[in-house]
Amino acid sequence: MPRFDYDLVVIGSGDAGSEAALIAAKAGLRVAMIESNKWGGSSLNSSNVPIGALLHISDTLRSVASATKLGISGNNVRYNYPTINNWKNVAMKRAHANSKKDFEEAGIDCIEGVGRIISKHEVSAGDRTVRADKILIATGASTLDTGIKIQDGVDYWLRDNVLNMVRPPKSIFIVGAGSTGCELAQYFIALGTEVVIADIAGRLLPREDEEVGQVLDEVFERERIKVLTQTRVVAIESNSPYKRVVFMRGGEEKSIRVDEVLLCTGSAPNIDIGLNNAKIKHSKNGIETDNFMRTSVKNIFAAGDVAGGASSTEKAIIEARVAAAHIIGRTKSVSDYRGLIRVTNTNPEIAEVGATEDDCIKSDRKFNKIILPLEVVQKANTTNYYSGFVKIITSKGGRIIGGTVMAPSAAIIAQELAYAVRFDMTVQEVADTPHAANSWSELIHSACERLCK
Repeated sequence: MPRFDYDLVVIGSGDAGSEAALIAAKAGLRVAMIESNKWGGSSLNSSNVPIGALLHISDTLRSVASATKLGISGNNVRYNYPTINNWKNVAMKRAHANSKKDFEEAGIDCIEGVGRIISKHEVSAGDRTVRADKILIATGASTLDTGIKIQDGVDYWLRDNVLNMVRPPKSIFIVGAGSTGCELAQYFIALGTEVVIADIAGRLLPREDEEVGQVLDEVFERERIKVLTQTRVVAIESNSPYKRVVFMRGGEEKSIRVDEVLLCTGSAPNIDIGLNNAKIKHSKNGIETDNFMRTSVKNIFAAGDVAGGASSTEKAIIEARVAAAHIIGRTKSVSDYRGLIRVTNTNPEIAEVGATEDDCIKSDRKFNKIILPLEVVQKANTTNYYSGFVKIITSKGGRIIGGTVMAPSAAIIAQELAYAVRFDMTVQEVADTPHAANSWSELIHSACERLCK
């Protein structure tokens, strides 16, 4: 039998990599984890935790500024940006961002360097090569190449620039109206920045339900965020001391002058890690895996963004747990995404579960649906909050197969839909369940009651 340095080597310490490594180490396996950037991956260092901390600030500013009708003076609300930055750093420190401590205390050997596959049992990191019985690839994804022509010497922003900026710019052009673009558009507008957001699609959040984009467009209009849909950005040029963004819209070339340009154009899997050396099947969309998260090479697994599909922390953790279970050899479980909640942290918050209406139409699946505005429940009246809705989709037999919540605390409200989708519940069963009075959860109850009629 060949000798191995480790039972498992994990490439990448993000959501998928860290989850699987910790499970395997707890089970008694000899585990090493390789990281080329910051320990804990993007979730702790550049997305969920730091962006979440900043969005909490903008939500607070927005709440105070809109409280005049409640008898609270929201005039002349001010902020101190160094303190905001400090709060973001405190949140990251509490979450142990860029820290090896938790991994080392769990008995995981942490190796710094760019991990590359040498063979089906060998991985290199810098000048070191380690042999492992099994390998898990969890290298995540990086910003997608936009194809935008950027003039030499002209800088632009990615998400990390937002996290490290000294002060907010006076104006910003955001390319990409997906989740991150829309979240940051509201962050900047709350800080007093003039915001333009553009996307080649015909609406904001084009991957979500059409009603989501419509409501968010109305919210952005009230907040004076300029939205340019069906717009293709072609160039970023110097217009010292500003940037000039050139774009095509309505068949015409136009331009706008701004202080900064932020690219939020999606991501692509990090697959340039020597996959061909082990003959691992892959495409530009990611590494091919089966339901056990096993690649075409039976001792090598992949999980998270590098395995393709929609990017989310929740999906990465599901896949990591399945991969770890098979690496340990304790179960035959498969990846089960039923009830997975997809969240966009705009204001109002958006949470989707299960099948969308578009999914049903594309698959020619018969369905029923209901859409209720927030105003149908008393919570909207007592909080003076009306932007949003709940949408529930059922099979013809009355079983809940999907839904969307656009409301304050949507992710919490949608948890009930997650249970319903995962455990094949009917609208009658949900309608018969008591719900707290004067709460946002009454949205689900009201919608299910009406679907029963």
